[in-house]
Amino acid sequence: MAGYTKVNLRDDVDDQGPNFGFEGKMEARMARVPLELEQSGVSLLGLAPNFRIPFAHRHKTQEEVYVLIRGSVRVKLEDEVVDLKPYDALRVHKDTTRGFEAGPEGAEMLAVGAPHTGPGDADMVNDWWTD
Repeated sequence: MAGYTKVNLRDDVDDQGPNFGFEGKMEARMARVPLELEQSGVSLLGLAPNFRIPFAHRHKTQEEVYVLIRGSVRVKLEDEVVDLKPYDALRVHKDTTRGFEAGPEGAEMLAVGAPHTGPGDADMVNDWWTD
C-alpha cells in the first residue's frame, strides 16, 4: 500500500448535490473515502448565487474548518451570522449548529473535519435559518 493518495476533488470525487435534491444549487464532493482518510475528512462545497442550504447541522464528535476559496458566504452559527470572504478560515466546534448562504456571486469552499468517527456523526436541523 502506498503511503499517500492523490485525487482531484472536482474530477475524481462524485458530486453528491444531486443526491440531496440540489442539482444546480449545491455541489458537495466528499473525499474521505476516495482519499482513504482514516482520521479526518475533506469536502469541496459549491453554492449557487444566493442559495441558502435549507438545513443546518452539528456534530457529535467532529470539529470542522471551512475555508472560503471564492465568492462570499454567510454562515449562521447558533444566533450569530458571520460573513466570509476568500481565504477566510472558520473553525466550528462540534456542538455549534451551522448553516450556509452564498452571496450574489456564489461560493466555493473546502471543509475539513476531524476526528472521523464514521457515519451518523452529524445531526441535521431543518428550518434552521428563517428570516
